[in-house]
Amino acid sequence: MSREGAADWDRSNDQSQPDRRRIAVLIEYDGTAYRGSQYQENGPSIQMVLETAINKLTAETMRVAFAGRTDAGVHALGQVAAFDTESALTPAEFRSGLNHFLPEDIVVRAAKDAPGFDPRRDAAGRLYRYRIDNRPVRPALDRQRVWHVAKPLDVDAMRRAAERLVGEHDFAAFAGPYEGTVRTLRRCEVLSEGDDSARGVAVEMEARAFLPHQVRRTVGPLVEVGLGRMKEEELVVLLEAARPSSAGPAAPACGLYLVEVRYDGFEFDEGAG
Repeated sequence: MSREGAADWDRSNDQSQPDRRRIAVLIEYDGTAYRGSQYQENGPSIQMVLETAINKLTAETMRVAFAGRTDAGVHALGQVAAFDTESALTPAEFRSGLNHFLPEDIVVRAAKDAPGFDPRRDAAGRLYRYRIDNRPVRPALDRQRVWHVAKPLDVDAMRRAAERLVGEHDFAAFAGPYEGTVRTLRRCEVLSEGDDSARGVAVEMEARAFLPHQVRRTVGPLVEVGLGRMKEEELVVLLEAARPSSAGPAAPACGLYLVEVRYDGFEFDEGAG
């Protein structure tokens, strides 16, 4: 979110106003047609479409805050957002009403009252999954939801390399030239998806917070290891050297999913309503 957008969120979500209540929503979306989750001047965003749907439902104009930023073409199974409203609609009515106005590639899976909730700052963990189609022939149906890598991958080598990344490190090599690039990666696991004929591979990464582009800049080098173009130790050298953006190439956006944002003592009930 831009500085202006963040300021709008701070001002518009004043819990001292007794007529306003905070609503949290759990969102799933296909990011193919969007420039990302946050507002962009050069194209449609998830934020823009969701705020438009809220306006159509309640006639209110407000900023929506997200748990995390997703880039253009990145998908979400469990993005979390929040906004303040004077509407008396129930959470179930918000869910059904917003889904009425949202396009088919965005859906609100659940909604709930959430006084004082901040979807970004209150997050205790984030889980991302990156999906790779490793069949020799490119996919048709999933072409914008996976990265197609035609040459066979050495999944065991990828797993060994991924394990070396777990823990607290300076991940500057897997991000741009940002300040404060130390993060704790709780899990980095390479999984096989489907049967042998499907030859699907997934990389799951979990942390409290990630650097911009960190997941895709990690998956790219792991695939290089799987293709035999990079050795496990070379990846570790890049990690330890911590030169910004040195661990390329980044994996394409189409295979990345924000799976879940976890909170302490805060959960959605998808069956409610």
